[in-house]
Amino acid sequence: MRIIIDYESSWRNSFLDGSNDEPLPKKGRNFIASMTELKKPENFYPRAVNKNTVMGILSRLIGDQRKLYSARQSEYYYFADKEQVITFQDKPHVINHEMTYLRNMKGSTDQNSFTGMINVNDPVFLSDYSKEFWGILSLSLEQLCDFILDDVCVNDLDITYSALLDPVSILNRLSDIGKMKPIVAEPRIKQASEKLEQLFDKYKPLNTKGLQLILPMYCSALYLQLNQLEKKYNMATAKSKMGGISGISNNGFTSKDFMDKYTTGAKKLIYGSPYLHEQYIKGEGKVKHYLTKASGQLEITLDISTDTAKELKRMIDDAGVSSFYLGKKGLAYVSAMHLR
Repeated sequence: MRIIIDYESSWRNSFLDGSNDEPLPKKGRNFIASMTELKKPENFYPRAVNKNTVMGILSRLIGDQRKLYSARQSEYYYFADKEQVITFQDKPHVINHEMTYLRNMKGSTDQNSFTGMINVNDPVFLSDYSKEFWGILSLSLEQLCDFILDDVCVNDLDITYSALLDPVSILNRLSDIGKMKPIVAEPRIKQASEKLEQLFDKYKPLNTKGLQLILPMYCSALYLQLNQLEKKYNMATAKSKMGGISGISNNGFTSKDFMDKYTTGAKKLIYGSPYLHEQYIKGEGKVKHYLTKASGQLEITLDISTDTAKELKRMIDDAGVSSFYLGKKGLAYVSAMHLR
């Protein structure tokens, strides 16, 4: 028996983790198609028609709407003794790679945005310690090493940048530092980094090539300054509930978490994002991968007796399924059935 299925715009990517062969977790499968998650290569899932796809289609055509793993485990699975004699051939005629905007229903928040009015009158910007505390971010790299190694007072240094005493200026300065390229550490920088490494277990100063990262040095120096200023000031207003600096870790910062403390609104929700995965390939540079959509024909062959083929055709006709998804989205329908 041959069943011919025509399909249009069948999506050939998966946006959830886990497997269709397993029961759903209590909280459902995780959405991994956000822009942040797609930076990880393991979250970009190309998908092709496979045996599970075919068995799901056949089950749907006879009116069985159970999950395939559930149907297979049950006593009344029609294709239990037929799966081994079923083969298929996928014949895509058109394959498109499209930029598609996906709705994100997970409740994720934007990493770099905030809502509401900015509070520049927070005590962390107006206290006696403020200029000396945030002044760390205004130091040059050479001055930063002097502070770390020689306990130099920040107020005694000739600061290159103007005082940063509002959240937006601090965030912009952190962003500028984050854009600095990793460097081969000179002896003085290496000594300063090694001292920070001794003081903070979470401090990670090197990238995969062994080059010195600049942002972790500044962020950890902020924590060093926090510890030193506690000896002469009450630094409670500079700390988060967890005892750290809101939105700033030993190795970097998160804009949304930093601004969350200094704005009147909630974190900005993400309602969707483009489905796009960027990959660096040696010799080619940056390669962009988009959502794949295919249109074509799927031919399913069942090596069964004529009587069984007639029975299956009758079940399909009785179920009356006019159209369905092939994999994810798209439109598919049975265009022909041949009993021989």
